[in-house]
Amino acid sequence: MQLLADGSDSSAITVALGYGARIVSGLSAELLTDRLRALLTAPGAHLGRTELLPRVLWNPDLRSRWSFVPAVLAMILMIMTMLLSAMGVVREKEIGTLEQIIVTPVKAWQLLVGKLFPFGLIGMIQVFLVTGVAVFGFGIPLRGSFWLLFGLTLVFILNTLGLGLLVSTVVSNQQQAMMVAAFVLMLPMIYLSGLNFPIENMPVAIQWFTYLIPVRYYTTIIRGIFLKGAGLEVLWPEALTLLLMGLSILAVAAARFRKRLD
Repeated sequence: MQLLADGSDSSAITVALGYGARIVSGLSAELLTDRLRALLTAPGAHLGRTELLPRVLWNPDLRSRWSFVPAVLAMILMIMTMLLSAMGVVREKEIGTLEQIIVTPVKAWQLLVGKLFPFGLIGMIQVFLVTGVAVFGFGIPLRGSFWLLFGLTLVFILNTLGLGLLVSTVVSNQQQAMMVAAFVLMLPMIYLSGLNFPIENMPVAIQWFTYLIPVRYYTTIIRGIFLKGAGLEVLWPEALTLLLMGLSILAVAAARFRKRLD
């Protein structure tokens, strides 16, 4: 009996293979019992046995770093871009320069672009650095297109920058911005995105809630590109969802920020 397993999530598949082995072992015991009974009545009967032949796809050696190192890219991007954008805008309030900017001819969208573009640029640089470390430092195979990964990462950064900007509109200082971003947004997103724990093992209500978490879709994208060599024809549902979520979050955050300027 052959069992095909998706090795892109090594921790979950290790447990699944254990369950598969137990199921086949129980089935084999039942078949042996039936054939032993047949042997008693028909001496020429053949006992035989049932064996499990597992085949792990995309990560045949079940190396945990192949699953976790690409996911580190998502965490680094989320932490850096969200924290920097939240604290960078709030800092303008604390030092009093935001009021000075308001009285200038600078428009709200120009101010947003000027504040968020440097943080987005930092995220772009991190894609090159983390991918290089993953491939050349940890030996993680990059089976898909790097430029597809880079393009979809930009879509993910739209979400993190929008969330950071949204945080900056509801807090009044950098300490509050860091606490809200870290404990209200980033910590639940890390635990509920499938980076560390399989979403299928979570309660049903939590599984539905994970559809609102951008990191869930980006985790599927990075593991699909790194380990499976997946292209846009496979990943387009996640890419489209990320794009729509990013534009929506950024629009809400920009509207709140513009209202404060007005």
